[in-house]
Amino acid sequence: MKVEQILDLLPYGRPFLFVDTLDEVSEEGARGSCTFAADSDFYRGHFKNMPVTPGVILTEAMAQIGVVCLGIYLLRDRVSEGFPPIAMTSNSVDFFIPVYPGERVEVVSKKELWRFGKLRCSVQMFNQEKELVCRGTISGMVKL
Repeated sequence: MKVEQILDLLPYGRPFLFVDTLDEVSEEGARGSCTFAADSDFYRGHFKNMPVTPGVILTEAMAQIGVVCLGIYLLRDRVSEGFPPIAMTSNSVDFFIPVYPGERVEVVSKKELWRFGKLRCSVQMFNQEKELVCRGTISGMVKL
């Protein structure tokens, strides 16, 4: 399955799509990037006079690139049946440094578990300087 096909199957659209590039995807993981537009609405109130990207948005970007894109790839043989519903079931993320408006981040995931429709990945996010922004474990479930 080609990267373009995976991106076309993502169930998100702007402004809630946080996948700009999908640079690599395999049986073992995925790597891609996202740039958070400086004019994104969530910056208006988070935080006053010093906007930073909310942790929930960072987590969502990690899930979209690191789990959903990988899940689509792993389910590539079923694409002809239509994309099965997928939902995040759990996450545990530690945050280390902020991401500011207009910053580009890279997400790298490694598959830990893929069984009975459950996908669990170890996911890391890095900023443009290759500094670790956050890392954690994100799981999703797909109806098979």
